[in-house]
Amino acid sequence: MIDFQKSVIFKLSPISPDHILEPIRKFLIPDETVLSAFKTVRDQLVFTNKRIIAANVQGLTGTKVDYTSIPYSKIQTFSVETAGVLDMDCELEIYISAIGKIRFEIRGGFDIVAFNRIISSYVL
Repeated sequence: MIDFQKSVIFKLSPISPDHILEPIRKFLIPDETVLSAFKTVRDQLVFTNKRIIAANVQGLTGTKVDYTSIPYSKIQTFSVETAGVLDMDCELEIYISAIGKIRFEIRGGFDIVAFNRIISSYVL
């Protein structure tokens, strides 16, 4: 569950930008493009060239969804941790004013170093 009010680790799997939730696609403004997308069991996290959009699916039926939009300008610090030999997951931590630290664990062979360059170009 992607709930920024709780201090938990979000374990994400990369997905194709073609598979993001339709409401997220409708939230995009002109000239905004999807850079990377991830999912948990029901939730999604989308990095665009302007912001991070999190979809927190709630309830048993999943009809209620909380959408959180975080502009890159609100990121104060971020760090990445590459995958190791035995631990194939990589990690991304971001520190956001008014929210605090958010830690994402990305499963599989995701290229976190290339992703770091992308995020750096929008945060710095």
